[in-house]
Amino acid sequence: MTKKIDLDFNHIPKHIAFIIDGNGRWAKKRNLPRSYGHKVGLETLEKVIKSAKKLGVKIVSIFAFSTENWKRPKEEVDYLFGLFEKSATKILKKNNFDNGVCYRHMGDLSKLSKNLQTLTKQIIEKSKYNQEIIVNVGINYGGRDEIVRAYNTMAKNGLKNITVQDIENNLDTSGLPDPEFIIRTSGEQRISNFMLFQMAYSELYFTPTYWPDFNEKELIKALQDFQTRKRKYGGLMEDKKWKKEF
Repeated sequence: MTKKIDLDFNHIPKHIAFIIDGNGRWAKKRNLPRSYGHKVGLETLEKVIKSAKKLGVKIVSIFAFSTENWKRPKEEVDYLFGLFEKSATKILKKNNFDNGVCYRHMGDLSKLSKNLQTLTKQIIEKSKYNQEIIVNVGINYGGRDEIVRAYNTMAKNGLKNITVQDIENNLDTSGLPDPEFIIRTSGEQRISNFMLFQMAYSELYFTPTYWPDFNEKELIKALQDFQTRKRKYGGLMEDKKWKKEF
């Protein structure tokens, strides 16, 4: 018998963004190399995307590798990019683009290897018409860098008197709604230069769970918390009462 999920499916956030954190600490706690934590973390990502899709989430954004992560030991960086290339190659080899997943990329592709650039572009092209869920992966991504790149593009195109809409149109997330919900794992409580422009009104959720242990149960727990929030966007929940009093 399938266990009933205690969620209001009419109140599922359309766009959830994940700051995936804790792979290395998860591995260290088990006396395993950090590389193994990253490997399991990638497997966790695939499971969480499936769970999000099942629960009705339409867009998932992932902070996989930041512009600051280049400061990590070269051995770890090389291993991570090896994982990214293996994952991309696996997606293309399976040629499984009828699963409803549309892939997008956030970040500066130009600093990635030519092979990973090519693989990424092929996946984006082959999956672009899928509509069940968008998976937006941030590799070599930073919120500040994204805004600078957007402004450089606008300057190059001669835009003046720039509006909020102009900026949105030139971000990596152009055409996508802002994330309503940001989830960060591992117990850290900061946003680490992630989607700075887009998260102006996002709800934040911090869990002590390390990313490799984050599963459907943890996602449901987070969504239950989200559904207790009152999203006011700078207004008041009691506007009608306020107007009556004045």
